[in-house]
Amino acid sequence: MNEFQTSERSGRPVRYSQITEPDYSLNAIDRHSDTLVYALGGLGEVGKNMYCVEHDDEIIIIDCGVLFPEDDLLGVDYVIPDYSYLIKNQSRIKALVITHGHEDHIGGIPFFLQSVHLKQIYAPRFAKALIEKKLEEHRLSRACKIVEIDGDSRIKTKYFNIGFVNTVHSIPDSYGVIVNTPNGRIFETGDFKFDLTPIGPNADYQKMAYMGQVGITLLMSDSTNSAVPGFSVSEKAVASAIMDQIRKTPGRLLVSTFASNVLRLNQILEAAVACDRKVAVFGRSMENVCEIGRKLGVINIPDSAFITGNELNTLPNSKICIVCTGSQGEPMAALSRIANGTHKYLKIIPGDTVLFSSNPIPGNGVSVSAVVNQLTRVGANVVVNSPLTSFHTTGHAPREEQKLMLNLIKPKYFMPNHGEYKMLVQHSATAQETGVPADHCLICSNGDIVVMRNEECFIANERVQTDAIYVDGNDASGLSTSVIKDRQILANSGLVAVIVTIDSRYNKILCRPSIVSRGFVYIKESQTLLKEAELVVYDALKNKMQQRTTFGELKNCIRSSLEPFLFQRTNRNPIVIPVILNQKAAIAQIMAKQAARKL
Repeated sequence: MNEFQTSERSGRPVRYSQITEPDYSLNAIDRHSDTLVYALGGLGEVGKNMYCVEHDDEIIIIDCGVLFPEDDLLGVDYVIPDYSYLIKNQSRIKALVITHGHEDHIGGIPFFLQSVHLKQIYAPRFAKALIEKKLEEHRLSRACKIVEIDGDSRIKTKYFNIGFVNTVHSIPDSYGVIVNTPNGRIFETGDFKFDLTPIGPNADYQKMAYMGQVGITLLMSDSTNSAVPGFSVSEKAVASAIMDQIRKTPGRLLVSTFASNVLRLNQILEAAVACDRKVAVFGRSMENVCEIGRKLGVINIPDSAFITGNELNTLPNSKICIVCTGSQGEPMAALSRIANGTHKYLKIIPGDTVLFSSNPIPGNGVSVSAVVNQLTRVGANVVVNSPLTSFHTTGHAPREEQKLMLNLIKPKYFMPNHGEYKMLVQHSATAQETGVPADHCLICSNGDIVVMRNEECFIANERVQTDAIYVDGNDASGLSTSVIKDRQILANSGLVAVIVTIDSRYNKILCRPSIVSRGFVYIKESQTLLKEAELVVYDALKNKMQQRTTFGELKNCIRSSLEPFLFQRTNRNPIVIPVILNQKAAIAQIMAKQAARKL
């Protein structure tokens, strides 16, 4: 017999003896003396980051983000974590701490505040401004106080002492979080990279090295680029490449990048002004970030350098730089509308240059290619990032920079986070290369509980309830989840409506049912199938109506008879909608009886 088997819960190999003779007492939780660490989002996915640290009657939350939906989630605007556990325990929540201002770390706050009452949120300066704007849009400005933090800030509760460490990322004011607990120290890096020549403040290497000397029990570290070898390109190199491109562009220049990358946006604007170009900004999110950046002094461009859409035709093409959203091929973003000729102010003219200061996020490659092709078709010269041009650099640490973090912190235990499962495994392998023992690398899923006890860590047998909640519009109740399932069935199998006419006075069907199909089968070629289906429903209803019944039972009878028949004949399960029409005289009789009862 194989000595090792696979655990059904975690997928990790364990000894056969551990399966046949488990000792669950070893992994039991003492909720008064143990410190618990778990994620409601951010593990096995890139997005909806939400990490919790719990001890006795206190809970600390790090980040509250959203996940942007894939194409198969029809009509979904956001995916957020299931907040059920925190709603039940909201009196124990002592702090929500934000590491930085990206949507996958702050986007869930408005939905969270609709369910949970918080006194205050602790956020860095730029993230604070973005959160305030977001809450204003959701009419939640008074829902919670937002306290600004920096690298010297401290938050103290009965059991926790929280501090912050400057990191470098693609947005200003990015921090890692140190949580001192009764059972050891935790360091959650947030999103980070190491850039020796950054735009803005550098990472606090000294504080990280000091933490490594003092001792970190558990390191939770960004895994996004764990499969990318080497070091990242410096933002200074990107700034130089953008400046060169603007200088040598003869006509109008359109630059598209991530709206959240305000440091990159500032580089583009400064380079445009240095090359004597006026700047127009398009895209709602880009305009908001530009406004906040200028308000906080991150973007230092005079008002005279900006022009509106109406002023574009008043200047020579060589004096114009347009900055817009749409670098990921989003169909409603500014660049897509410009490419398709549907933008209010802008249309591509031959000789325009479009610069993509970004890389396609995995999954967006087809959309980006479609926009690039359309731009080229209407006469634009499209320039994209490549290893030879360096128009973009990542905000997440590649493998060698992850090793640097591990060597600075020297953790006793390591829990990779912020990444898909493969990324977590690869980051765990990197940690083992730097000296972290394999059995001290904890690869978890959302809801898994890591128990800290006397500076030792293990994964408990218990889990926290967690799931993905689909947000359609502003509904964060989770009710949209069932709606999405119906949309998916409609997209895959279509709809069948069954119209039945009855006389409820005599419990009688007046005529054979009529079936109408949309998106299920091609009607002209499936008349025989639909006629057979009508007979199946008719026979089932005749048998059902031989005894006293209700409208609800008749609808269930239609579904239970028709759905198996359609699946057997077509191997598809369309949505079946029964429509029961009652004869006018029967309805009048029902109304008269109801009126008599009221009297």
